[in-house]
Amino acid sequence: MDLSIRSKQPEELDGPETDPSDYLQCMTELAVINRVTLTHRATLRWLAKATTGMTEFSLLDVGYGGGDLLRAIARWADKRGMRPFLWGIDLNPRSAETARAATPSWMNICYQTGDVFDASNAVCPPVDFVVSTQFTHHLTDDGVVEFLRWAEANSLRGWHIADLHRSAVAIYGFQLVGAAMGWHRITVNDGVISIARAFRRRELQTYLDKADLHADIAWRMGFRYSVSRIKLESS
Repeated sequence: MDLSIRSKQPEELDGPETDPSDYLQCMTELAVINRVTLTHRATLRWLAKATTGMTEFSLLDVGYGGGDLLRAIARWADKRGMRPFLWGIDLNPRSAETARAATPSWMNICYQTGDVFDASNAVCPPVDFVVSTQFTHHLTDDGVVEFLRWAEANSLRGWHIADLHRSAVAIYGFQLVGAAMGWHRITVNDGVISIARAFRRRELQTYLDKADLHADIAWRMGFRYSVSRIKLESS
């Protein structure tokens, strides 16, 4: 596997031929992986800074998958006495069904199915914040640039994008842990492909330059990057 460039190999999980029971098992495993590896910590820390002085906010998660980031944000806001208005959009219709089944009713999260670049979608940007986690590696290079511009145009106060760092160490480590934990074959194989489709810092900077945007790029624990921008801070 040549990691000097991003892989274009497709992932299996979102394919129409994936058995529903396999899909559910993989999404459950991915939620556990995200929780154990503290995947959402960077987003929550950024959100804490971005919402300083606010008592309520609106937020859209692009590519929500099983919805675990939105649920983490709902719990985070509830502990702080904040009122969040939370939406998610994902291309895969099975994501909405899986996410709704795992979401307590009190969270009142709106999960929608559709293409974020399709202006006819029923999602309601502009919102205060646009976030995504491990979504952008599914896009082409031009698609990442388009998404950066979209997040900038459809967020009032800022956006935060979290994704994987392309690294041989990350791939080998994921394979070893996956084998030891007995994860589903698709979870392991797609995880390797996800890392191979992921990014290095210079590529992220190139996307920002092409989008004509200035944003923070930070390497995070667990072989991840975050790219973020706070446009408007509460007084």
